[in-house]
Amino acid sequence: MGWNEIKNLQTGLFNNIDEQSFVYFANSYSIETSEYTIAETEYGDKFSAALNKNNFYACQFHPEKSSDVGMQILKNFLEL
Repeated sequence: MGWNEIKNLQTGLFNNIDEQSFVYFANSYSIETSEYTIAETEYGDKFSAALNKNNFYACQFHPEKSSDVGMQILKNFLEL
């Protein structure tokens, strides 16, 4: 739980987001990286911070609690 960096950002969901920006995670769950991973983070081990398959997007972190970075991600989602 808490603030952590995201990296290896892919897709338009992360337009105008800098590599290693901080976002807020409010749980201790994780999913391994895969072909659907579009952002990664590391807390002990590397895991998926966000995933995408077809028109489905999922974030492990909480964009609504992630300050300006989260607001940009939500704006980007609306523009996809």
